[in-house]
Amino acid sequence: MSTEPRRLLPLLSSHRPGRSAVTCEYRCGNACAHPAPNTSDNTYFGDVAKSVVSRRGALKATAVMSATAAGFAALSGTAAAEGTVPPALAGRGRGGRPSWPVPGTDFEPVEPNTADAVVVPSGYDQEVVIRWGDPVLPGAPKFDFHNQTAEAQAKQFGYNNDFVGLIPQDPFGRRNLMVVNHEYTTESHMFPAGTYDAENPTEEQVRIGWAAHGLSVVQTVRDRREGLRVVPSRYSRRITTDTEFELRGPVAGSDHLKTSEDPEGRTVRGTLNNCAGSVTPWGTVLSGEENFNQYFANAETVTDPVRSERLQRYGISGGATTRKWERFDKRWDIAQEPNESNRFGWIVEIDPNDPHSTPVKHTALGRFKHEAGSVKITKDRRVAVYSGDDERFEYIYKFVSKGKYKPGRSAHARKHNSRLLDDGTLYVARFTGNSPEEEIDGSGELPSDGQFDGRGEWIPLASGNTSHVPGMTAEEVYVFTRLAADKVGATKMDRPEDIEPNPRNGRVYAALTNNSDRGAAGKGAADEANPRNGNRNGHVLEWEEDHGDAASTTFSWRLLLVCGDPAEADTYFGGFDKSQVSPISCPDNVAFDSYGNLWISTDGNALGSNDGLFSVPVEGRERGKVKQFLTVPIGAEACGPVVTDDVVLVAVQHPGEGGTPENPQSHWPDGGDSPARPAIVAVWKKGGGRIGR
Repeated sequence: MSTEPRRLLPLLSSHRPGRSAVTCEYRCGNACAHPAPNTSDNTYFGDVAKSVVSRRGALKATAVMSATAAGFAALSGTAAAEGTVPPALAGRGRGGRPSWPVPGTDFEPVEPNTADAVVVPSGYDQEVVIRWGDPVLPGAPKFDFHNQTAEAQAKQFGYNNDFVGLIPQDPFGRRNLMVVNHEYTTESHMFPAGTYDAENPTEEQVRIGWAAHGLSVVQTVRDRREGLRVVPSRYSRRITTDTEFELRGPVAGSDHLKTSEDPEGRTVRGTLNNCAGSVTPWGTVLSGEENFNQYFANAETVTDPVRSERLQRYGISGGATTRKWERFDKRWDIAQEPNESNRFGWIVEIDPNDPHSTPVKHTALGRFKHEAGSVKITKDRRVAVYSGDDERFEYIYKFVSKGKYKPGRSAHARKHNSRLLDDGTLYVARFTGNSPEEEIDGSGELPSDGQFDGRGEWIPLASGNTSHVPGMTAEEVYVFTRLAADKVGATKMDRPEDIEPNPRNGRVYAALTNNSDRGAAGKGAADEANPRNGNRNGHVLEWEEDHGDAASTTFSWRLLLVCGDPAEADTYFGGFDKSQVSPISCPDNVAFDSYGNLWISTDGNALGSNDGLFSVPVEGRERGKVKQFLTVPIGAEACGPVVTDDVVLVAVQHPGEGGTPENPQSHWPDGGDSPARPAIVAVWKKGGGRIGR
């Protein structure tokens, strides 16, 4: 194998990868074009976290404080500790002999590219499982791009699929319920050229947008030789902006949640901007409501300073919205329904096993721009839920239930465990580190002790009806969680997105996508945990709760990856030889295979290639060896993903969104002159067999 660092391939088209202006407008309301809503004077993660990236990838307990050594003691003498090898031998066995690839990662990596296709490794097949407009409910008509209706869309697969979850329905996992989030709509691309006026949408077009949001539930059958296919099922379901949700937890019925439509403050119509999610141990799905702020108009009419501060802290500002929904339903108008926006920004729970169940919004988990919510069971059988607030300089949170988990996926267990999320303690994270601040100059140069690592603590915000934040009631903490976290001095992060516990090693992994404001005038300076000014490529954080217990209020942390072009000095790949890794930029969603390898999908690749899906071992001699498994089409983001022993699922979101209806950038997946359609893709080994073996 060549020892020369891999370089990106030349661009194959005039397409410039990275997020398009259209994506920024419709997905998050141009969040990065506006000042970050967090104007508190909390110390930034980099200002507090005095940590370092390892030159060799191993945690050296003797080089850090004793508390950190205790937190990562489980690594001492394990395969991960053996990962400390000279760079020249990285990827080789003892004595310099080649080692067998880590199970689950034995495939030829896909090279960076700008093809208008899903590109997979040699020896693998792929197929579209379901795409925007495909039937979900009985009676759904065939998709007709030129003759869409809201009635049809409410029965069809929604737009811009993000999270994908599989809930097994047999002991072998061959039959599953597949749950998919539909994060947002891009109305400028959803209708034929010349038929959509962004300043004056028709009511039918708006209603189509309402119906294209939410979630879809379908039944799938998996075959080792034929991937995955959707079959008719009594479980099939569409959840949209009109579906009734139950508000539960400590602020159900609060005055902050009451509206003219719901004077009791206990029932919400719909869910918005559902980003990532997770399948719970009891067989339900948690889904995060993220960039909900962009849907609410006329915040500029608010004159009360307290209300205005609360709206601005969540990025709710200005007059008319991009989609103009407020013209057809007053609940999207802050001037007419001042509390409606408080009813979004929660973790929602769906029970796919009961198509007649009412979905829930869990207020005990706090209100912010949830990327997702992921569960880990504590040592005393309580439920911990991790969640990131996806915006520049926002925070990482954890909820720990008061009651105890009941194993199983029966209707009784699902009901019991869902109720656990209504009562417990909500925490926010504060990080500290180990290295002298003067060693961090924004260039990404490694500090003298060779590691990014340190300690952290979980600061309590509220427990049940008790607030731990001076000057705020418990209701205010849950509804205005960002303000509560500001007050207690939480650590500002670089867009914390998906957070997932690793079922094999017990550690927790978070994707921090990027932060171009790092080091800018008046913003947080570079530091050991965020070592580069103008952080365009992001990083991956790994931590271990003390005593291996998700209920602990202290933890040890380190960086697994500092993403970017491996040929550049300011990148780090778990200590692995950088000449043997794939370039990776803007980590977003994370998942694990059955071997405990981390899989990362990306959003907004800043390196001149399409986004994609990557595998990386987190233990042993190949810890940090990033390999690209697939790339998605032009203009698309790789979402999901799901990685089983015999199939990989990825959600291809917003393909071709950098173009226009008049000048399309992509015709994926149908080809010809068809419109680009977001879709779920299955990838499997030709002839059957285990992924990556």
